[in-house]
Amino acid sequence: MEEIKLIKKRDGRIVKFELEKIAIAIGKAFRARGIEDEETPEQLSQKVVKILDKMFNRENIPGVEDVQDVVERVLMREGFDDVAKTYILYRDERRRVRETKTLIYGVRDDLKLSVNAVKVLEQRYLQKNKYGDITETPSQMFRRVAKSIASADLLYDENADVENSEEEFYDMMINLEFLPNSPTLMNAGTDLGQLSACFVLPVEDSIESIFDALRYAAIIHKSGGGTGFSFTKIRPRGDVVKSTGGTASGPVSFMKVFDATTDVIKQGGRRRGANMGILRVDHPDIMEFISVKEMEGILINFNISVAVTDEFMKAVTENGKHKLINPRNGEVVKEISAKKLFDFIVTMAWRNGEPGVVFLDIVNRTNPTPDVGTIESTNPCGEQPLLPYESCNLGSINLEKMVDGRAIDWRRLRKTIWSAIHFLDNVIDVNDYPIPSIEEITKRNRKIGLGVMGFADLLIKLGIPYDSPKALETAEQVMRFVQSEAKKASVRLAEQRGVFPNWEKSIYSKKGLRLRNAAVTTIAPTGSISLIAGCSSGIEPLFAVVYMKKVGVGELHEIHPLFKEIAMRDGFYNKELIKKIANRGTTRDLDDVPENIQRLFLTAREITPDWHVRMQAAFQKHVDNAVSKTINLPFEATPEDVEKALLLAYKLNCKGITFYRDKSRREQVLYTGIAVSYNFEDEMLAHRGGCDICEY
Repeated sequence: MEEIKLIKKRDGRIVKFELEKIAIAIGKAFRARGIEDEETPEQLSQKVVKILDKMFNRENIPGVEDVQDVVERVLMREGFDDVAKTYILYRDERRRVRETKTLIYGVRDDLKLSVNAVKVLEQRYLQKNKYGDITETPSQMFRRVAKSIASADLLYDENADVENSEEEFYDMMINLEFLPNSPTLMNAGTDLGQLSACFVLPVEDSIESIFDALRYAAIIHKSGGGTGFSFTKIRPRGDVVKSTGGTASGPVSFMKVFDATTDVIKQGGRRRGANMGILRVDHPDIMEFISVKEMEGILINFNISVAVTDEFMKAVTENGKHKLINPRNGEVVKEISAKKLFDFIVTMAWRNGEPGVVFLDIVNRTNPTPDVGTIESTNPCGEQPLLPYESCNLGSINLEKMVDGRAIDWRRLRKTIWSAIHFLDNVIDVNDYPIPSIEEITKRNRKIGLGVMGFADLLIKLGIPYDSPKALETAEQVMRFVQSEAKKASVRLAEQRGVFPNWEKSIYSKKGLRLRNAAVTTIAPTGSISLIAGCSSGIEPLFAVVYMKKVGVGELHEIHPLFKEIAMRDGFYNKELIKKIANRGTTRDLDDVPENIQRLFLTAREITPDWHVRMQAAFQKHVDNAVSKTINLPFEATPEDVEKALLLAYKLNCKGITFYRDKSRREQVLYTGIAVSYNFEDEMLAHRGGCDICEY
């Protein structure tokens, strides 16, 4: 009898046999039956190995299925029939998942991701040959990305240990602790090579400038990026055009041209076009801009936001007059009631979620390079205020992975932050920029945006309700730590590689703080990458416990895995309960669900607007750039709810705010209250959320 040392994987690979994996699998089955016992699974795994040692040898290597068959036999022989049943059902579920991934999507999933994650990876991320066949696995994708990004180390040290950096980057991605924005996953190590998520392009008051911006946007969209524009400098509708003797058509008309162009360019063949359109609140065409998306189907490739000023907000609170100014000559065209204009913004935001609001003066008060330029616009989801031609390189840490038992693993989080800052700084150097002016300012400021995702999952694991003072305290504690460590990591890089070239023109030169990057933190929506990581989206609460999500690749039905884990552990998980939750979209007032669990799994629509805003503000205190967050409202919310939230956001120094009232559009990204048949496909991972345009 020989001791088993090798095992044959399902794909035929021979790998090292690891006893602890058997104990872990048995332990999961025990916990699923509500049994907390660490010793018994260890003892049972030893019995499994003894049987395997008798059955197999170095010439006759056991396969995965052989090992699992023996586990079933041992569980039943030792009297753990219920645990054996759970283990058998799990095996069957995993078999069906594997078949779905392989037969439907043609993906060999070597990381045991969810079906929905594999579906998105197949559609958007994994490399294909000229016939459309998948040519890499998820782990090979991460290896491709890690290898490409690590190569930047050689630019600063010809003797750099690039292999070590590659392993460092690969490990944090393969463990789903950190993921970069989608273009980096898609394009790193490929001929395309465009790695930035979003860009801001200037639009001046001339046909030449407008169509230059349009041409640059088309190039960016083709390469997989999204664009933000301020249309404020374009003269208003009806204004004089001296060169032709005619009259101007105004900024909104040109936005429609940008929208039509975006509509025919599918980003990199894998992501649809994404734009942010911004207009200052003092532009004469502001009323037309605010109402442009009242009818669905208009500017479908744009998010729109009004850039409001301190002066305007002061006039609103004092019920004063507000001046509309022609950007062509600076002349006051008209004075109107500030409150009436404010109420119109509120009404339209309540009616269909747009426009959003950008607090432009708050943004520029924290502009890290004021001597370089003034910020006029943001990327499509609003989390990255940028100067003209700047691009943003984003990535997010999965906080769900940063919990050890019932406490935050600060050591693991610190390690991930430092690795992520190194990674994102490298992205700037290996990036293939779509136009030279973007490369120039991006490399001179070297802005990056490290953020977080899985915050709602972290709170659930810690037993903290989202709408509680403790949750706000946790938000500040976590983001303060991320910001502090990210700055330290940037200082270390500056010592090794030098400060960013525009450092002398930055706020940091006055402080004597030598940083590699003009900005280091951002909270992005993380729609697609949080699905890959299997965690909640950005800093959003759960949208639902069971729901259907519409994304560019189809419809996804999901259930939150932590709810399933807790419900099975505590003995209240059953098929009928899942049906009830699927139909209702919430666990609230369900007798089957303990009240403390209902509190943990509150959904976005059950959380009042002020808690949404306070959570956004808690993170914004410790973020260089901005925070992407949606203030989700139930259908019955009133315009007054929107008004109060908007005023609170301004008071708490948020840089912007976005609303969405349930069912206020015919097409929406997430749905609840649906009847579903109970099967494993309906029990995939939970809410991914995020921006429905750029999907990060």
